[in-house]
Amino acid sequence: MAFKSLLFLSLSILFIYRTNAQDAFNYEESKVPPFSLPDPFVSQKGKAIKTIQDWEFLRRGEIISLFENQVYGQLPRSLDNIRFQLVSEDKQAMSGNAHLKEIDIQVERNEKNIRMRLILFIPTKVNKPAPVFLLITHRDPENIDPTREVKMGFWPAEAIVARGFAAATFHVKDVSDDNNDTFKEDILNTLYPEQLEMENGMRGLGSWAWGAMRAMDYFETDPLIDANRAAVVGHSRGGKASLWTGAQDTRWAITISNESGCGGAALSRRKFGETVKRINTSFPYWFTDNFNQYNDHEELLPIDQHMLVAAIAPRAVYVASASEDQWADPKGEFLSLSLGTRVHREIYGMNGSFPSNLPAIESPLHLPYAGHHIREGKHNLTPYDWERFMDFADQLYGINHE
Repeated sequence: MAFKSLLFLSLSILFIYRTNAQDAFNYEESKVPPFSLPDPFVSQKGKAIKTIQDWEFLRRGEIISLFENQVYGQLPRSLDNIRFQLVSEDKQAMSGNAHLKEIDIQVERNEKNIRMRLILFIPTKVNKPAPVFLLITHRDPENIDPTREVKMGFWPAEAIVARGFAAATFHVKDVSDDNNDTFKEDILNTLYPEQLEMENGMRGLGSWAWGAMRAMDYFETDPLIDANRAAVVGHSRGGKASLWTGAQDTRWAITISNESGCGGAALSRRKFGETVKRINTSFPYWFTDNFNQYNDHEELLPIDQHMLVAAIAPRAVYVASASEDQWADPKGEFLSLSLGTRVHREIYGMNGSFPSNLPAIESPLHLPYAGHHIREGKHNLTPYDWERFMDFADQLYGINHE
């Protein structure tokens, strides 16, 4: 009995500690500290960025390098060979509406190799190469069940196919486990062990972006896929990885971040909800070692997340939030999108502007180069979100379903 009482007391203390620790984070706009943001339109040597040439040949590269060195780590490009093996196929999947392919992507480097599994449903009622959505997922693999015996709103493959898009996904465990104890076991230990010795070396999120790029390598070989109309999608930590993918790899037409928060779409300097210190402490394997020096010192960052959005220009960006997900800072995500896409407007001359205030819940904003919505509800990726992503893709690609 004494042991049970002691255990109950210990658990109560732990609960109170965690609750108080969570409550210590800021959720009030009045407590957001004053801050100034680094300017995407001024180079590191003080040159004003005014033209497409200035952006593409100077400033964009600077920004990518800063994020590599300070936040996400390098993203290595070297590999010796890549092979695609069709391991399973069903041309009558989803009651004949889809062609299922399960592909093993084998990557070799320095006489070692890894395999990642790509699941792909291609609509059969489309008479030309299909545009594709790739989901980077860290959730339970049953969310992406290729047999479709289990169907979940997190990846509504049937709905995606019904709209005329191919639905693709891979699980991050194939490239880097979402676990501090085992994240090194896949591509890092096998293909890129030198990255682990670097303070600016690739870690978990960078590995997931690397995986998305390998999926794109496959899309470019499949005649049933329109690789020029491909969107990369990520939720939460996957959304952080999708933004890094879109910034690194110019082959993606649309980059979509769903409730990615700190280290994703939200401005770090706002210190609203999750902070740099909290995310580095809780998930030390996501970011490069150098990111730790900005714990409680976000103002010293040479970049902020609006510049990650900017680095994706002129390609399209979509940022989605949820009304009850204050931990991910919906306002900070919106501001980052609005400020980052100034490059789309001011450098590339794209039409459309953002409102000065945060849009109302479930009032999607779809501009020619950017999309945004705040969904009612909690932290999740839902069919509502997917429908808005597909609406935006229809608009961008000029698809008319009538």
